[in-house]
Amino acid sequence: MKKISKYEVVNELGRGATSTVYLGRDPHTLRQVAIKVYKTEAFHGEDADRTFFQRLFVNESLLAGKLAHPNIRGIYESSIADDYGYLVMEYVSGTTLERFTSAGQLLPLPRVLEIIFKSAKALDYAQRKGIIHRDIKPANIMLSSDGEVKVSDFGAALNTRAKHAEQVTGIGSLAYMSPEQTRDQPLTFHTDIYSLGVVFYRMLTGSLPFNGSSDASLIYQIQNIEPQPPSKLRPELPEPFNAILARSLAKTVQARYQSWDEFAADLLKLRPSLEQINVEPSQDEKFALMRDLRFFKAFTDAELREVIGMARWYNLPMDTTLIRQGDRGHSFFILVSGDASVTKNHANLNVLKAGECFGEMAYLSRRKFQRLADVIALTDVTVMEIDPDLLWLSSAGCQERFNAQFLEVLVERLHAADNRLVELLNEARLVMFEAHA
Repeated sequence: MKKISKYEVVNELGRGATSTVYLGRDPHTLRQVAIKVYKTEAFHGEDADRTFFQRLFVNESLLAGKLAHPNIRGIYESSIADDYGYLVMEYVSGTTLERFTSAGQLLPLPRVLEIIFKSAKALDYAQRKGIIHRDIKPANIMLSSDGEVKVSDFGAALNTRAKHAEQVTGIGSLAYMSPEQTRDQPLTFHTDIYSLGVVFYRMLTGSLPFNGSSDASLIYQIQNIEPQPPSKLRPELPEPFNAILARSLAKTVQARYQSWDEFAADLLKLRPSLEQINVEPSQDEKFALMRDLRFFKAFTDAELREVIGMARWYNLPMDTTLIRQGDRGHSFFILVSGDASVTKNHANLNVLKAGECFGEMAYLSRRKFQRLADVIALTDVTVMEIDPDLLWLSSAGCQERFNAQFLEVLVERLHAADNRLVELLNEARLVMFEAHA
């Protein structure tokens, strides 16, 4: 397939049971787009399935051009025939929030707060347009390669202002459904507040508020059981987090937030409570810190901005084990400030200074890599963590800069290892000479 409507097809981005998504290009504006093409089978299956997928498609296509918000994935164009349909959407290079919802992969608290705040403002905008999303979950909120939040997938949305709204039923993730949604009751924007509250809870703790052994058990808990306060799972969370989650996840609509503005205002109040935990530098502060590091000397300003969008920042105390020998890891790290020791089997190998990287073999091998040494903070440190999956989605120029830096690092370490080997051999010869003398 070389062309869809006026759009040139660049390559395939992915495929699912009912559709294939292509990267396309508008030849007039040169804008990149994502084109979701529904497969013929989706329109030719059994009657119930065909009707379901057609409604899903029509529901989302009706929103083309109606939701123009920086934190909502735009839908530009749609077309449908008897056995064929496609949607032209904003192309978002990045990943969904699913990646950041399990222990060991959680984002820093200020970043989580920013993501939830921007998602809330996007859903507030949609509500003002009469749109209730109805399927908010981590898989439907994207984080672009430059760090922007994009709420996506409005196939299950309810348009409260449409005279003949296509309300698609039988879709959604049970774990994120509100109590009224599990009862098939009429829905308002409060159901999206509840679902975003579940996303918030999971991004803070790495766990869902409810985990039933069956659908029936999960539904019972959603309808009747109060979730544990998130601070029970993550003790460093300030008390205001518990209050906001309790209200977001209230069983009744009346007990929940009565407007998105009210919810967003409480989220903003959380920021001061994070000051004693691990406040990230601002975007400008990050840029200035990175520009001074040797590792990033060759990067352009635009490439540094890309890196800022994909990196997670941590302020960690002395004696923290940054990576552990034998563990399997996927990320690599850059030391922004402070010193760290590299040890293997309790033998000191090196001392890392600000601007040096570690854990890069996970990136170079393109797989989870067994860590070869311990890296332990000798002082309080600031560390950047980068997920290779996000780096591989960055610009070619940005990837080339990282590859060049890693090559330089490997050459320097091989040279240092050769020098150390020569020193050891000389020491061994001296010992042997003295023993014979």
